[in-house]
Amino acid sequence: MRRSNGLGFIYLSLLVALLLTVMPMPQQVKLFRPDWALLVVMYWTLALPGRVNILTAFVLGFLTDVLVGTVLGVNALAFSVVTFIVAVNHLKIRNFSVIQQALLLGLFLALYHLLLFWLSHFLTGVYFLPAYLWPVLTGMLVWPWLFWLLRRYRRRFKIQ
Repeated sequence: MRRSNGLGFIYLSLLVALLLTVMPMPQQVKLFRPDWALLVVMYWTLALPGRVNILTAFVLGFLTDVLVGTVLGVNALAFSVVTFIVAVNHLKIRNFSVIQQALLLGLFLALYHLLLFWLSHFLTGVYFLPAYLWPVLTGMLVWPWLFWLLRRYRRRFKIQ
């Protein structure tokens, strides 16, 4: 079986993450929606930091801004900051167990949401609600499953 560069699968997984981000959900559950796009970018940054990097995160964040309808550049900046931290520390993070990674990525998700809040507060004057941090918890719970799924496909198709 020949090795694939896997760029198509990487882009497909990012597209699916964007679709999950904008998928209609009931109001009661919408509050708990994980940040799919950021989680997938963090996985690919950990797995293949030379291929998925800050530029990819910026573009995906910009697309998230367009799809969600927020101020342009807010998600792009927050995605870029979090991806930079993950990329700089990817060798350390990869050595952690999946549960430890979930806890650490929970901190990164919290940073992402705090950056979103600060930028939104300065631009539009919104106020902080503790409910803004629910996606951090669900993102931590989803991470082991997402890690296993993407790793399985990365190994199956020998994406490098």
